[in-house]
Amino acid sequence: MQKIFDSHFHIIDPKFPLIENQGFLPGYFTFDEYIKRAKKLNITGGAVVSASYQGYDQSYLKDALKQLGPGFVGVVQLPYETTDEEIIELSEVGVRAIRFNIYNGLSLPPSRLESMAKRVYELARWHVELHIASSKLEEMSPIIECLPAVSIDHLGLVEEGFPSLLKLVSQGVKIKASGFGRVNFDIKNALQRIYSENPEALMFGTDLPSTRAKRPFAAEDIDLIAEALGETGAKKVLYSNADEWYMGKHLFSIS
Repeated sequence: MQKIFDSHFHIIDPKFPLIENQGFLPGYFTFDEYIKRAKKLNITGGAVVSASYQGYDQSYLKDALKQLGPGFVGVVQLPYETTDEEIIELSEVGVRAIRFNIYNGLSLPPSRLESMAKRVYELARWHVELHIASSKLEEMSPIIECLPAVSIDHLGLVEEGFPSLLKLVSQGVKIKASGFGRVNFDIKNALQRIYSENPEALMFGTDLPSTRAKRPFAAEDIDLIAEALGETGAKKVLYSNADEWYMGKHLFSIS
């Protein structure tokens, strides 16, 4: 059975506070629930991602990383005022990226986003994760193109602006093959076009527990990747691309 690196999932633990975002609060999805699903899918590592409804709370993420153990890393959201010492401390417990949630309104002004992204990369070699619709990429591209390492969530969510997404892929931006229940276009075609542009770009994620998605993740989403890209492509997308991106030791030594 193909092993999987899950590049995008959430842990929603009742021990930690949630913040209503755009009138939405999710149900809980604990470590135990995630691990039960992960074992069935042969997930051997992954990235637990901070969501809009978790705000800037790092206590939940530290707890989740402690429970998940080796092979799993964290993606955090941080205010601009976060100190260098706090960034290094988070890196030491397994955080490997900072997320800016432009789509759901938890982000920074563009100039501060750029400054923050460059600072965390210089300090800890973190990359930037953008939750953004492809329709916004053209106006954001001048900033995105200046950043040292970037991934975009959920195939860019919408068909409008897909050429801008492909242009960024050609420049080395990574794309999460996740959230298939969120998008409004032909997923198989999108996977093939992105893979053709750059075979290293796509990284699978379950998006569990699929909060706000029109339909939740299903195991058939994995089958769709294999159907679209074949055995060699599926191995890259389901495991090796994300494993290298998140776990590559040369990327994350503290300067």
